Amino acid sequence: MDPCPFVRLIVESLALKLTQATKPAGSGVYPTTTPCFCKLRLKNFPSQTVLLPLSNHSGNSPPESSTSAVGFHLDPVTLRKLSAKLVMLHIEVYTGRMGRTCGVSCGKLVGRVQVSMDLGVSQTKSSVFQNGWMKLGNEPDKPAAKLHLTVRAEPDPRFVFQFGGEPECSPVVFQIQGNIRQPVFSCKFSADRSRSRSLPPDFTNKNRGWMRTLLGEKDRQGSERKGWMIMIYDLSGSPVAAASMITPFVPSPGSDRVSRSNPGAWLILRPNGFSVSSWKPWGRLEAWRERAPIDGLGYKFELVTEHGPINGIPIAEATMSIKKGGQFCIDRRVSRDSALSLRSPVKGFVMGSTVEGEGKVSKPVVQVGMQHVTCMTDAALFIALSAAIDLSMDACRLFSRKLRKELCHDEQDSSS
Repeated sequence: MDPCPFVRLIVESLALKLTQATKPAGSGVYPTTTPCFCKLRLKNFPSQTVLLPLSNHSGNSPPESSTSAVGFHLDPVTLRKLSAKLVMLHIEVYTGRMGRTCGVSCGKLVGRVQVSMDLGVSQTKSSVFQNGWMKLGNEPDKPAAKLHLTVRAEPDPRFVFQFGGEPECSPVVFQIQGNIRQPVFSCKFSADRSRSRSLPPDFTNKNRGWMRTLLGEKDRQGSERKGWMIMIYDLSGSPVAAASMITPFVPSPGSDRVSRSNPGAWLILRPNGFSVSSWKPWGRLEAWRERAPIDGLGYKFELVTEHGPINGIPIAEATMSIKKGGQFCIDRRVSRDSALSLRSPVKGFVMGSTVEGEGKVSKPVVQVGMQHVTCMTDAALFIALSAAIDLSMDACRLFSRKLRKELCHDEQDSSS
């Protein structure tokens, strides 16, 4: 397998140094917590807004504090368009609060800077385009606010895969390289309400504290979704990964939605012997349906350690729109949860997978960082995880609505 060229454009070490003339009027010392922010604009990309800490250091020494990195991901198509030209990164700096009031921006513009970049060489080696202070203003003889930033680009090659159909339809998975689509995996989805008998014995016998075991439960057809499983096979037909629903998706009392306090869960399994019952867990995915402020699919993914899922290491947690779908992402650099980012053992981009909104045809596109794939089995684990998050969109569908027939094999079988 050969990866596709991606480049990560990183903007970091952002800080602002204001002159007396640019500080807002008011008595007392200008506090470092006063809101200041900047907007980063790159053509054909959504703008990004970042809070700016203030620096009191004199001269050109680096700031005492700065923001964490933000970035743009450039895919092969974008790189082809930009590789033969200079690209401009535009930065606008504001004081005041972010957002708008009565349609008017709350922030006051302090100044603008721009950084020119030649991204042609960044596919093969790291490049630094700016590192230091930049003056906000066009009058060289007058004092002006200064912005500190580092702008650099680094290669970020990734393997790209796409499901040939919806995961519940047991599709083929293709590797994408430019215009070439090569089959590399096949999937087999099943819905068996007695699924727990095929799970590793130690996960039904030793971990009842974190897992609601499926054995001995009364069958509550229509009031829970359980027993879903998707197996991933290589081209020889050997199973190489699986995603198994181990905690049913059930509505919270008095509602028709899966709540965060009682989420459904999947185990992502890797081979360990000939039988699936002997396979070892690699990760655990929880999913639920958020009520406000938007109707969203919430999720949390943890790496499973040798001590079992109860001591898992969380590496991704977020919410995506039920209506529009979104991107499931494991990427420390773009994590919005600083506490989660600090605890996470991963560095940089790990994977991303597209998820369509509820009721829409979904053929997930999966990107996996090259450094996280040493063999086909590694890639298959991410494919299984991608299928699990996609199927969670269906599992978290309101219980007042029916599922599509592919997800209800057990009900069809019981009625035949």
